[in-house]
Amino acid sequence: MSTDIESSNPHTGAQAGAESDSVRWRILAILLIAIFMSLVSVSIVNVALPSIQEGLGASQSDVQWVLSGYALTFGVVLVAAGRAGDLFGRGGMFMIGVVVFTLASVAAGFAPNADALNATRFIQGVGSGLLNPQGVGMIQQYFRGSERGRAFGYFGSTVGVAVAIGPVLGGLLIRMGGVDLGWRLTFLVNVPFGIIILLLAFAWFPRPLLRPAPQARGSRRTSMDPVGSVLLGIAVLAILFPFVESGSSTAVWALVPIGVLLVVAWVRWEQRYRQRGRSPMVDLGIFATRSFSNGTVIVSLYFLGMTSVWILVALYMQIGVGRSALEAGTVGIPAAIMSAIAANWAGKRVIRYGRKVVIGGLFFGLGGLILSIAVVLLHDSGYVSEWWLLGSLSLIGIAQGSVISPNQTLTLAEVPLNYAGSSGAIMQTGQRIGTSIGIALITAAVFATVNIASWTVAVTVGFGLIAAIVAITLAVAFKDLRDRMRTRVVPEKVAVPA
Repeated sequence: MSTDIESSNPHTGAQAGAESDSVRWRILAILLIAIFMSLVSVSIVNVALPSIQEGLGASQSDVQWVLSGYALTFGVVLVAAGRAGDLFGRGGMFMIGVVVFTLASVAAGFAPNADALNATRFIQGVGSGLLNPQGVGMIQQYFRGSERGRAFGYFGSTVGVAVAIGPVLGGLLIRMGGVDLGWRLTFLVNVPFGIIILLLAFAWFPRPLLRPAPQARGSRRTSMDPVGSVLLGIAVLAILFPFVESGSSTAVWALVPIGVLLVVAWVRWEQRYRQRGRSPMVDLGIFATRSFSNGTVIVSLYFLGMTSVWILVALYMQIGVGRSALEAGTVGIPAAIMSAIAANWAGKRVIRYGRKVVIGGLFFGLGGLILSIAVVLLHDSGYVSEWWLLGSLSLIGIAQGSVISPNQTLTLAEVPLNYAGSSGAIMQTGQRIGTSIGIALITAAVFATVNIASWTVAVTVGFGLIAAIVAITLAVAFKDLRDRMRTRVVPEKVAVPA
């Protein structure tokens, strides 16, 4: 990939060099506020679930769908939304996503019953799915070389801060508002964020971000590829549904192979669509780029394992040790802070050190898991306090900051900018699928172990499974490092304009 490809797109690469530094960083500020809003919303909802159940008289299934409905629609619309932004203007699609997310938050805050709340969560997931791939695409569009790494580093730092603040903010709002009003405030808190984002976007986004791309206007060769969009959306829905639906019946699991067959059908359709001279939803040729395919596998495996860590910690602290929900939440604060620091550090150095940054982060994660197992076992023997988890989990926080954003920078370095949104959305879809499958399988293994052993043994089994997945992720990362050395691909030479 050369700079010629990036600069030849009239909607993307040419603008990156033309915009001033102040404009680029203003765009990033808007994106960071949006990611902060969406992540705080997720972590607040996790804390608010007991209050929602009590305030609305909701069943356990209703509460499960407060989380699952959002995850489903978010995953289903990601790639199509990313492609829409690539074609019709990322800024416009981003703002539509913010509007949908904000209005859904208002509706959720005033939901009269559990069914209405879950309906608004579906819509909120659509809004988040619309805005998220545009953020990745705009970072690709407006930042090059070391600046792109720094931008993704700030992106990762925002993730760490949002994850840390969310539970604390949620606890305060619930305490202030009481059983019924408190959980409603956890949704309504998104409204001022949404308004600020829209006002800043109107003021700071360059006009080309708010208009359709030149190649999208009046072109017969470029389209949204509606058949491909529907095929992939249904495929993702079929694969995700059994994993996010609590207590799925055996028949529901038949959707997984159906989803796989739909993915095969989607691939064949995309190939035919391209052969007919049209612009497909996703250029499948990007998977021939090893840096992209390896990076997508790395992030999918990482989320397959690591996402379950915090669920296991919450279960262990509350059920296994008998701590309160607030105490269980505080265990993750140092890790979130370390994640923010590590993301900022790694973002500034990923162009220089490349895949070694991600490999180092994975080793930190593996070390944190092994030490966490040691803490759990030693606590059961009476040698140490469970609060030693604050230290071992901090290593996992370093892993998060050193893996997610740097991997995104490296994975997308060779992707043409006119596919930046859809390619970034493919990575996010991999994250969502990995998260859903990992949580379902690892928690199932933990609860199965609890039936025959103690929580100490069960959590040890869960952390052990996660460690095995991280080890596999490390193997893929080393493979990508070897591939890069063999082909002498240097990201900074690819991304810096001539």
